[in-house]
Amino acid sequence: MKKVLVTCPPMLGMFEEFVEPARTLGLNLVAANTKQVLSEAELIALLPEYDGWIIGDDPATGQVFEAAVRGNLTAAVKWGIGVDNVDFQACERLGIPITNTPNMFGGEVADVGMALLLGLARQTYFIDREIRNNCGWPKPAGMSISGKKVGVVGFGDIGESLVKRLGGFDVDVTVYDPGVQGDKGYQYVTREGFPKAVEELDFLVFTCALNNKNYHMLNAEVISKLKSGVMIVNVARGPLIDEDALISALQSGHVAAAGLDVFEVEPLPESSPLRDMPQCIFGSHNGSNTKEGVRRATHQAILRMSEFLKSNKSQ
Repeated sequence: MKKVLVTCPPMLGMFEEFVEPARTLGLNLVAANTKQVLSEAELIALLPEYDGWIIGDDPATGQVFEAAVRGNLTAAVKWGIGVDNVDFQACERLGIPITNTPNMFGGEVADVGMALLLGLARQTYFIDREIRNNCGWPKPAGMSISGKKVGVVGFGDIGESLVKRLGGFDVDVTVYDPGVQGDKGYQYVTREGFPKAVEELDFLVFTCALNNKNYHMLNAEVISKLKSGVMIVNVARGPLIDEDALISALQSGHVAAAGLDVFEVEPLPESSPLRDMPQCIFGSHNGSNTKEGVRRATHQAILRMSEFLKSNKSQ
């Protein structure tokens, strides 16, 4: 039986459900003690005793993998689609087979994106908080969605799922994604190169993967081009946005509000000025976490892990 360390919080939240299915594939799953990520030092200490690693958003660096292969580690799977935290080149150099689990929950993350967008437009979360805090009976004037322009950065699984959902709201959508061609048959979609035409947008939503070319793609310069009162949603990766620049724009009112499921530092530091902005909505990097989505991604992860470890054993 191969020992596999699990550090992915959504999978850990349903851990007992996956123990027996994994055993039938020859895997002994071990749950890490974590709510978000383990540190490099913790991983370096833990991983050498494991044959496999199902990775969450932990720092899966070259240093971590080098320490792990000096022990028993021979395979890894990144749970989910985002791989910006994983050093794939180190895995290739060290001979560690690795993959992710793409196209598992584009719809789930898109649902959260829509919830944040609608919540910002109608201030539903703000109203809820005010009532719960005994702050009267607030009736702020919201924003109608119909007729608005929405920018979507990323046209992969999540981005397309969001665009599909936006089709029922009578909006115009501008998609930014140099890696995907065409409008995929959505007649209300216009294609542009970022940040062209951002000054026309009422909402800007990030659904793309993070890489070394789009780090801080929403920065002070781009924000200055946005129309006053724009609303920002991010259900992708925190470092796509220069958080300091966003905070300044929120404080000035140039950006009216933001719905953020992800941040540059997670969990969001207690000292972050974002915490003092009631016009914003925050999540806990939890967009993919539905029972159905977790099951799909986890069964794919343990299947690929089993294949990797059996292949290594036969060599």
